Amino acid sequence: MKKTILVTGGLGFIGSNFVKLLLKKAYNVVVVDNHSYSSNIKNLESVKRKCKIYNIDINSIKVINILKKHKPSAIFNFAAETHVDRSIDNPENFIMSNVVGVYNLLESCKKFLKISKIKNFKFIHISTDEVYGDIQKNKFSLESDQYKPNSPYAASKGSSDLIVRSYFKTYNLPIIITNCCNNFGPNQFPEKLLPKMIINIINNKNLPIYGQGLNSREWIYVQDHCEALIKVFNNGKIGEFYNIGSNKNLKNLDVTKEIIKNCKKLFKIGKNVKITFVKDRPGHDIRYALNSDKIKKKLKWQPRMNFTKGIRLTINWYLKNKSYFNTISKKDITKRLGKG
Repeated sequence: MKKTILVTGGLGFIGSNFVKLLLKKAYNVVVVDNHSYSSNIKNLESVKRKCKIYNIDINSIKVINILKKHKPSAIFNFAAETHVDRSIDNPENFIMSNVVGVYNLLESCKKFLKISKIKNFKFIHISTDEVYGDIQKNKFSLESDQYKPNSPYAASKGSSDLIVRSYFKTYNLPIIITNCCNNFGPNQFPEKLLPKMIINIINNKNLPIYGQGLNSREWIYVQDHCEALIKVFNNGKIGEFYNIGSNKNLKNLDVTKEIIKNCKKLFKIGKNVKITFVKDRPGHDIRYALNSDKIKKKLKWQPRMNFTKGIRLTINWYLKNKSYFNTISKKDITKRLGKG
């Protein structure tokens, strides 16, 4: 009998890629998504008849009804506000989604497990490396490291992680928490660095980078992240944290140069495509870096995608899916947020 998996935030970037992977692996999939600005039904256009999609916020009392109806073996919680700049402009949305929404999911799971006969249920909460804060050069965040978030977004995710952990300790809720580095790949909303740079190059526009572009991030292809989550579901230990990273750290300036180089190999770029430096956002962390030895050793997972190949695949996807952006407000692509 096929297992049913409930994916919150399944119309978003990582969530939709994960839904497609679950379907390939023959799971039944139920999606709960509030159709926010960064969600897009087009992300699941090719598979929407193969899964059940509910337009519901994770803060809704209807969540418990979805659980009772579909009796999932697991919940993967991707639902979150994720853009740091937006969290600087409006922290309240992040608290309501990332903290209060997670609380509602946990309460719904707690009630569901009391009345259901589901065995080996798991609540898998997807978090971020940003909860660890700024990491010094040559240092890497371990799962046991102290959280030191420096933006309202990171603080809201860190808060949700701790709340999820408390439900394991206090109520014996079967949870696992994952902290992943920066993802890239198809379907990513264009407020994030890679899609913004790619779209601007396609449209012959300049390429704005914060500060001097020296901020360093660890990058993972979204498919590798999704495969890691399957490993966590099948073999992860209840109550544990797992860092998911590639060990591929690059400065934002170097990432942008890599995108330009690969775009030039695919099409002729316009004269307006130039790197420009803009005023840095408040509290901008210099470097994130994860130690992912635990998931590699304990769960036998390794990232497979070469960064350059992943960049080319991503650029090709955006070139072939220009209509994707017709559904997105231009101000969501071009407007500067997070000035503080």
